[in-house]
Amino acid sequence: MIENIDIGGPAMMRAAAKNFESVGVVVSPERYEAIIDEIASEGGLTRATRFALATEAFAHTAAYDAAVASWFAGREDDALPTFVGLAYEKVTDLRYGENPHQRGALYREAAGPGVLASAEVLQGKEMSFNNWLDTWAAYDLAIALPEHACVIVKHNNPCGAAVRGTCAASYAAAFECDSVSAFGGIVAFHGVCDTAAADAMQDVFTEVVVAPAYADDALEAFAVRPNLRVVRAPLEQMLSLDVRTIPGGALIQDVDVPGESRSDFQVASSREPTAEEWEDLSLAWTIAWRVKSNTIVFVRDGATVGVGAGQMSRVDASWIASRKAGDRAKGAVLASDAFFPFPDALEVAAEAGCTAVIHPGGSKGDEEVLETAEAHGMAVVLTGIRHFRH
Repeated sequence: MIENIDIGGPAMMRAAAKNFESVGVVVSPERYEAIIDEIASEGGLTRATRFALATEAFAHTAAYDAAVASWFAGREDDALPTFVGLAYEKVTDLRYGENPHQRGALYREAAGPGVLASAEVLQGKEMSFNNWLDTWAAYDLAIALPEHACVIVKHNNPCGAAVRGTCAASYAAAFECDSVSAFGGIVAFHGVCDTAAADAMQDVFTEVVVAPAYADDALEAFAVRPNLRVVRAPLEQMLSLDVRTIPGGALIQDVDVPGESRSDFQVASSREPTAEEWEDLSLAWTIAWRVKSNTIVFVRDGATVGVGAGQMSRVDASWIASRKAGDRAKGAVLASDAFFPFPDALEVAAEAGCTAVIHPGGSKGDEEVLETAEAHGMAVVLTGIRHFRH
């Protein structure tokens, strides 16, 4: 039997793959050494190898065609593309998926830069399915915050976030927000994780730390914790479309990014926020963007002091944030990811001690909400845009 190892265009690859019974088609240079060794030892390629190579070839050409079709579809007009081709290559099997009874694996975009824009796992245990999800959630928010910011995520929600002058100070403030939930969390830094930041984390059980860079001394400090996963990832937004699969189809939308600034906001109250309140309101608004709806976020002095996440009612989210904050709510501001349908959630925050609020507005109850805020002396800022996250 004559076997050919052939590399060519997509049409030639497909033709060769169709004839895998007598042809071996190689589309990945990583295969070369093993192929040469097998030919030398077996006198040719086994059927199992030819079948595996054909499978790879069809996947390769399918990914190529999908990429080309998507490129053309995305340039038809300003609408979402008429065709979205998704092609992923397996990187590795994971121990399991979201739960132990589910299979799980990590995939990368075919011909893309790699998972989390070519993130590197520098040390630690194998990353789990949930580790990858939570690492992305933490890093996505850290990227959106100013330099030296720290975000701690638990179960895909920030349980603490802060922006201070150093990564170590930001970590300490983020941890203080909810030290119980931070146990076993994921820590993300917007900036170089230095020795001081590593030392600040040393007594806290942490699943993953992710940053764009690490000081050598920080890596040495982490090395004594062999189970800690240390991930290095580029400091850049990484998604173009938000794709969520449902049975038989998918929901596709633009990626939601917090692009608003103070100049986009409107002060609705008779009182203008103070300079300190403005800083905290802007920070709270960005953090609320990355928290599951319904969301209420309390911020004071550049750090979260209470987060109410993923509740079915906004007043419940406010109760949770208030309880988490305790006395730290006094002098804090709050952000709501969507408008207040009723003043009840605002009442809870005001009674806890919050002095200013930022929310989208647009509810039939806006006037009543504003009257409640005015009665408590709260400044009210409207964004005109919401950031639901389901």
